[in-house]
Amino acid sequence: MLDDQQFAMLLAFLNYSWDGYRKVRKGVKKRVIRHMQELGCRNMDHYLARLEADPGLRAECRRQLTVSISRFFRDLRLWEILEAHVLPELAARQPETVKVWSAGCAGGEEVYSFRILWESFTAKYSTPPRLKVIATDLAPQYLERAKKGIYPGGALRDADAERRSDWFFNVKKDRYIVRPWVKNGIDWRVQDLLTDPPPAEGLDLVFLRNSLLTYYMPDLSAKPLQRVINALRPGGFLVIGAKEQLPEAARNHLMPYDRYVFRKTAA
Repeated sequence: MLDDQQFAMLLAFLNYSWDGYRKVRKGVKKRVIRHMQELGCRNMDHYLARLEADPGLRAECRRQLTVSISRFFRDLRLWEILEAHVLPELAARQPETVKVWSAGCAGGEEVYSFRILWESFTAKYSTPPRLKVIATDLAPQYLERAKKGIYPGGALRDADAERRSDWFFNVKKDRYIVRPWVKNGIDWRVQDLLTDPPPAEGLDLVFLRNSLLTYYMPDLSAKPLQRVINALRPGGFLVIGAKEQLPEAARNHLMPYDRYVFRKTAA
């Protein structure tokens, strides 16, 4: 049994946010319990001692703490803003190639949502810009699930009937798979936002939703966030979660564009 006090001890040890995990802690705690059992740790003190002594175990613990809860077109207002304003700007400004990074992509719902939006938007172009999409996550098992592209019906509850029909096959009751061409051209990579450099420079759009700014304490997330901002080209867009706030230091480089979207300043 892992009670909230013990779980809070683990989060404090890693410099993670209790507020970020509060609503999703049930499933995460189950994974931590399994990890403790595999290591033969009967209490949190023993577990923390093992993590302190072994960076590899600490890295595995962090993978157990990843959260994969998402759905297609989550926060519909965001996707309306992207379609009406952001995508036209990107296509006009980068007529050759638009580079997009989904950081902390979990099971791929966000990545495929963007691909669907992009394909619908560029259908009117005779020669649309080439799209380069990089999707990263700390947990390899999430990336493997994303590559398969199979989802329960609940993950599509914000996708209207037309989108479901055009972009998904209903393979069996309450199971949908994205159509093959939606999967094409996505570069899936294992990446640790805390320690690894961004996967590319000169990015036009970065999705950083419900990851770095939700689950890590500000002093832990500050440097990784700055690396993300540095990877954006001037005028590029950063998208964050509906309930997330940018720290004041980041606002020196980013101007509000909409509720969820910020634009990198030229300076």
